[in-house]
Amino acid sequence: MANATTIQFDDDQIRRARSHDGATTATDITHGIVYSRTVSMGRNSSRGRSLDRSMTSKTLDADVPEESGLTRPADYKSKQVFRGSQLFFLAYQSIGVIYGDIGTSPLYVYSSVFGSTAPTRENLIGVLSLVIWSLIAMVTIKYVLIILHADNDGEGGTFSCYSLLSRYARITNRDPREETLIKMERYRTNDMHPANLKIRNTMEKNRFLKGLLKTIGVLAVSMVISDGVLTPAQSVLGAVQGLNVVVPDITNATVVGTTCGILVLLFLIQPFGTTKIGVTFAPVIIVWLGMLAGFGIYNLIYFDAGVAKAFNPGEAFNYLIRNGTDGWKSLGGVLLAFTGVEALFADLGAFSMRAIQISWLCWCLPCLILAYVGQAAYIAVHPDAYAYPVFYTAPPGCLIPILVVAILAAIVASQAIITATFQLMAQIIKLSYFPQIQVIHTSKIFHNQLYVPIVNYLLMIGTVIVTAVYNNTTSLGNAYGVCVMFVTFFDTCMVTLTALIVWRFKPYYVILPWLAVACLDGTYLSSALLKVPDGAWFTLALASVLASLFILWRFGKEQQWSAEQEDRIPLVEFVKLDDKNTLRLTDRNNQRGGESLSITKGFGIFFDKGGINTPMVFSQFIGKLVSTPEVIVFFHMRPLEYPTISPEERFIVSQIKHLPNCYRVVCRHGYMDEIVTHDLASIVYSHVRRYVLNKTRRQSISQSSMSDFKAANMDGDKTSDDTQESELVAPTPIAQLEQAFDHRVLYIIGKEEMHVKTNTAIWRKVLLKVFLFMRDNTRNKMANLKVPTDRLVEIGFIKDV
Repeated sequence: MANATTIQFDDDQIRRARSHDGATTATDITHGIVYSRTVSMGRNSSRGRSLDRSMTSKTLDADVPEESGLTRPADYKSKQVFRGSQLFFLAYQSIGVIYGDIGTSPLYVYSSVFGSTAPTRENLIGVLSLVIWSLIAMVTIKYVLIILHADNDGEGGTFSCYSLLSRYARITNRDPREETLIKMERYRTNDMHPANLKIRNTMEKNRFLKGLLKTIGVLAVSMVISDGVLTPAQSVLGAVQGLNVVVPDITNATVVGTTCGILVLLFLIQPFGTTKIGVTFAPVIIVWLGMLAGFGIYNLIYFDAGVAKAFNPGEAFNYLIRNGTDGWKSLGGVLLAFTGVEALFADLGAFSMRAIQISWLCWCLPCLILAYVGQAAYIAVHPDAYAYPVFYTAPPGCLIPILVVAILAAIVASQAIITATFQLMAQIIKLSYFPQIQVIHTSKIFHNQLYVPIVNYLLMIGTVIVTAVYNNTTSLGNAYGVCVMFVTFFDTCMVTLTALIVWRFKPYYVILPWLAVACLDGTYLSSALLKVPDGAWFTLALASVLASLFILWRFGKEQQWSAEQEDRIPLVEFVKLDDKNTLRLTDRNNQRGGESLSITKGFGIFFDKGGINTPMVFSQFIGKLVSTPEVIVFFHMRPLEYPTISPEERFIVSQIKHLPNCYRVVCRHGYMDEIVTHDLASIVYSHVRRYVLNKTRRQSISQSSMSDFKAANMDGDKTSDDTQESELVAPTPIAQLEQAFDHRVLYIIGKEEMHVKTNTAIWRKVLLKVFLFMRDNTRNKMANLKVPTDRLVEIGFIKDV
């Protein structure tokens, strides 16, 4: 690896380096010194233009050269790529998780469209045409073939698409501690079409547009979660209502009670993980869709095959023209045929684009089309069968089997939205829109398969309550669908911006398709909005509450980052070595500026949640106690998107040169690694000791080589050179390190308390007080650290926001 090149910059140059569009180097700015590092330029396979893969500028307080490897390429999240048998296994799993919602729509689409009036054959064919072409246009073309490409390193969903945009355009603020781990891929100005560049610049400069994009992303998450409360109730209740056909005198209370019991069981099995659930559920959906397709073929043969003319899209237009306002209103029922498509995108992280495409195109789409066509063929001859289309259209002798499979499939149907909710919650937590809660990875092979316990049980409670209150699929259908259409419209807008800024398609290739799809979205959405007074207000209200909560948390976090900024400064700005090698506080500490620091015996480990800057607790420690441990270790935890990191790759040690006996230890760990254990100090000490030994050995070899060189070149000034070498090499003696560790080990963490400034505007004060209340009740406590409590020191400090 090439040696680092040192260049001196003034403050203006540093600011220009931070904001320069098209920089080709990553810069580590260390109190005025910039270490320039060449970064390889990638190629975008679809466009063939170079990317500016410059990492975000990092303000470091350590005089650390490139060779220390504080940030490695593997630290950035990357998309998993599956091939062969593993890909087909994922496709098999996805059938059991993703398509349950769309797959059980044949239970209630026709009954929702026609309400209490049996359809005429002409109208039936028109609705069938709408269903067929909705599945082709809204699901297959829009989502499966286009939107699934807009993943953020393998993760899907509207909010993930927003995160992808934020890597290619400066549209969001970031947590300073995590800024160095964001893989920025902003294109250089010369690599963009002028129209695309103008769109990007407008987005970056307009605060309203940036706020609108953030709001759209948050609303989409909120609406998917809101539908997550309704979807299990709608699917399971729709299947259990089939008992009305088998047992005509069954009471509604029995149906609702059975539904609630099934729902509770469904949520209780979630801890088993996506792989086990998907493998178990996939046969159910495969059999269910296969039976529907078989029934469809049977009904086409024995009843009215003429309904197949619905494949002509003109039948859909004729239906809408013929029925006018009533036809437009019926679109609110037609859209139930593709509800769950938003979960298909959100679940992308748990599977992969190719796996979803294979499972949809090769099995689910053909089976669904055959099912709807077959139902229409039967209903055309028996119009009253539209109320329970699956059960009435079952061939002789198949009623009981299809009822059993329908109930099982309806249970599985809920899995898509539950899994999507886990995915989306993990995304917003990671991006600081929600407090840190427990997120469990359920697979070592597939990295994005998640389970979020508290969300699971809250969904369970909400779903059971909704089932008991609405108690039939017609009422639930009124509340269902509005959020789906909002989310699909938001996805259309986000992916359009992705096509312009990330994929760099020219605007005239994007605008016309966007208008066509937006018109489809708008037509369905306008019809769905008619349901707002009849029940859809519930999902919209719930989504609004959740979105407000997410935005409030993000607002509070940004205020917190701003308040903490004064403590996130290079070490050289608040502590210095004087001419006598004595550590002193700088004049920045107004009350104690210039006071010397006392050295206490011991080995101090200062915890930091992330980043590679000085832990805030250290600046507070020396500012309050005017003292430092004999050996200082800044311990940074860096969670990576891998199951585990091998022990030899886990710890990165470097030395902070202008602070004696001070080391930085970055712990790179996977989501299944246990790091903070009772013997953490011994592990940290062993790595620091190994680092010091290796450094001493290298310096000895270097000095020996220099001596040999001087011996061969007798004209060197030995005394002068020895003096220079002694100034450059100042290793920490192993004996001093061992003595400090043997004397005392302290784990030092910070406890930050935040207060709202007295001169804050009333509305800001209210918002911040709510944020602080949430923060105080969701923070990790000292007891959560698995280290000896008698060695744990907590430094409290107050910040005004």
